[in-house]
Amino acid sequence: MESTFIALGSNKGDREANLRGARDFLQRSEGINLLASSALYETEPVGGPPEQGLYLNAVLAATTTLTARALLELCLQVEASFRRMRSEPMAPRTLDLDILFYGDHIIDEPDLVIPHPRLHERAFVLVPLRDLAPDLVHPLLKKAVRRLLGDFEPVEERKVRLWADQW
Repeated sequence: MESTFIALGSNKGDREANLRGARDFLQRSEGINLLASSALYETEPVGGPPEQGLYLNAVLAATTTLTARALLELCLQVEASFRRMRSEPMAPRTLDLDILFYGDHIIDEPDLVIPHPRLHERAFVLVPLRDLAPDLVHPLLKKAVRRLLGDFEPVEERKVRLWADQW
């Protein structure tokens, strides 16, 4: 059994329903035991085409008996069930799921990198992750989540606005 943290994001369609649906899909999936959900946060897009809508973001904490590869396949299946289109990098999307951590494993494969390679650069990931695991230490950077978030300018953290405590 491995602990895992999965980031969720949506900026197309009914964003909250998309995230709720993804959480429910994972909850019903074999080999996943969801433990907690962060609050929902509304955030500005980072990169991608101009004029795209605001995101809703959250993080889920879970344990899993799935391998990291099988967990990735499940995340891709969840995205596909919400008609996620991969037209261009950083394009608007109905749903985006990213595996942030898989235990303390370090995986570096062409299509699977864990810990997520840019999580420490993204306040929209670190703020909801802090809700669940402020003292979790990044196995490569050797810093706790709260410290990684502390490395941000206060103005960047303020761009991550609370949308809903419970969802």
